[in-house]
Amino acid sequence: MALTARDLIALTKPRITLMVLVTAAGGMWLAPGTLDLGSMAVMLLTTGMVVGAANTLNCYLERDSDRLMARTANRPLPDRRLRPSWALTLGVVMGLFAVPTLTLAVNPMTGLLGAVALVSYVAIYTPMKQHTPAALFVGALPGALPPLMGWTAVTGSIAAPGLVLFGVLFFWQIPHFIAISVFRQDEYERAGLKVLPSVRGIRSAKLQATAYAAALWVTSLLLVPYGLAGTLYLTAALALGAYFFWTAARGFFASEDDAWAKKLFVASLIYLTALFAALIVDAL
Repeated sequence: MALTARDLIALTKPRITLMVLVTAAGGMWLAPGTLDLGSMAVMLLTTGMVVGAANTLNCYLERDSDRLMARTANRPLPDRRLRPSWALTLGVVMGLFAVPTLTLAVNPMTGLLGAVALVSYVAIYTPMKQHTPAALFVGALPGALPPLMGWTAVTGSIAAPGLVLFGVLFFWQIPHFIAISVFRQDEYERAGLKVLPSVRGIRSAKLQATAYAAALWVTSLLLVPYGLAGTLYLTAALALGAYFFWTAARGFFASEDDAWAKKLFVASLIYLTALFAALIVDAL
């Protein structure tokens, strides 16, 4: 029974869910106005359930292709530790509970964004991965919505500063996942998933990673004129953006593509963690 409980939790991809909740909390923290503790708790709980539902249903839909990749073969469904019906039931129940609760207990705009995130991830992004590398950009949409949801939870509406937070997460995901698709390219091809380096070549993948790192750099600076951050954050954003952009651009001179991709992957994690840390410290 303990093993089953751990496996059910694993379907929700807890580490990803936790990271998403951190960005959602950041959106609430930066938004003008206040939210009472009860509403804040409901917002984080239901947002976590939306993300968990999306991840669980993704595991259900990709259980066969997951068996063909080393990094996913040990998940509960491809390893046959759980029946697929358990994942389907868990995902549907969480989604059906979370979205209406988010709508009624927080506000309709946040509930709508939660529904868009869930449906786009499960019904569009997941099947699209088998047909085109453009799925990467569709998948970045639900991944970037949580900080905007945090913003709308407080304000009840979408505004330019909230969209900047959305843009930071959206543009960050492109080079992050391109890096993974480069050093995991063989696994993705074996699983029948269409990724950028396989379909359009490694040079195109490097070009896209560099272009979106540049877009991320510029977008991150917009938080300052919108009044969400000050000098400390500006200094950090300039330095971190230069570091991340240069790491991406070095791919054009790299002799080992896998080594470059792994460095870019690590740089993406350092960048996002340090950027949000600077944003929080600056706000304090």
